[in-house]
Amino acid sequence: MAFDFKKEYRDLYMPKMKPMLIDVPAMTFAAVAGTGNPNEEGGAYQQALGLLYGFSYSVKMSKMGDWQPEGYFDYVVPPLEGLWWARAGAFDGASIANKDALSWVSLIRQPDFVTPEVFKRICEQLAAKKPELACALNRGELHLVRFAEGRCAQIMHKGPYDDEPATIAKLSAFIASEGLAPDFTEGGESPEGHLATAAFDASAALMALDAQGAAPAIRLHHEIYLGDPRRTKPENLKTVIRHPVR
Repeated sequence: MAFDFKKEYRDLYMPKMKPMLIDVPAMTFAAVAGTGNPNEEGGAYQQALGLLYGFSYSVKMSKMGDWQPEGYFDYVVPPLEGLWWARAGAFDGASIANKDALSWVSLIRQPDFVTPEVFKRICEQLAAKKPELACALNRGELHLVRFAEGRCAQIMHKGPYDDEPATIAKLSAFIASEGLAPDFTEGGESPEGHLATAAFDASAALMALDAQGAAPAIRLHHEIYLGDPRRTKPENLKTVIRHPVR
């Protein structure tokens, strides 16, 4: 039976609709960074998802080819995740005045056998198999990052994405009741905390996030998407909302 990260790590992926604290360990992700409205048809966010899913399923289906990564095991591809920030201040996801002004890192967790060497080989195979992704892969838009998110508070949100502010308010109240404070990195167009600039450097954002398994200097509003909005009624969507705390 295929290994399912959601079932094996329920504390990470299946929290209740009641806030809780959690220490998030080191994990490996395929990641793409960008800016702009995630709902834009054919926009940067949707293109990023094509890269992420193309890579993730190529890793999974390597079991069908003549080469497998060392240590390979069959598994269910983990859910899509997103780190979000805006162009100024500390962003908690509660108020989005302009979705065009959002910056993001989209991620899909990878098994630990996906090493930098495996990442490179799968990217080469994917570029050959799907020429429409080759330019983005050759430009290095897809990265492999590994980091530990550390101490966080999280909650399950059920319902449309636009209804998240009420759930975030509940999470924020819980954080305060525990004598803690949110630990968001100040935004700008880089999650490293400098002032907004006219240009977004995706590579710098991902390099700042990749701490080789340690806690990165950047900490951001985090969402994990457990439902597919194309196939799930808005009222039935489930989203893990996770905030770093100190």
